[in-house]
Amino acid sequence: MSKLPQNLKYTEHDEWVRIDGDVAIVGITDFAQDALGEIVHVELPEAEAEIARGDAAGEIESVKTVAELFAPVSGTVVEVNGDLDDTPETLNEDPWGTWIFKVRVSDASELDELLDAAAYQAKIDEA
Repeated sequence: MSKLPQNLKYTEHDEWVRIDGDVAIVGITDFAQDALGEIVHVELPEAEAEIARGDAAGEIESVKTVAELFAPVSGTVVEVNGDLDDTPETLNEDPWGTWIFKVRVSDASELDELLDAAAYQAKIDEA
């Protein structure tokens, strides 16, 4: 398992979040991709969709299972990574460098609910 990037925030559902101004860039953690196994399909949220924190925003399908992708914050989806339609396996190859979608944050206070690297490490250590 790779070392957790300290500059990211994390969710209880194993997504990572990088903040860029008022946009949250969302991907899945190395822990998540390892648990899922070989990823074969990603169902992306719709661009311009309004999403609410904690709601399912898409799905990640692997050879073992299908996992929901949860919205880490509320807001408007401003961009999705369409490359994942053709190459979903990049989430296995580079989980820290492969983003899934970007959302313009509508309530910045929700960012305070995300886990820092130490809290997320403690969570996965218990798993």
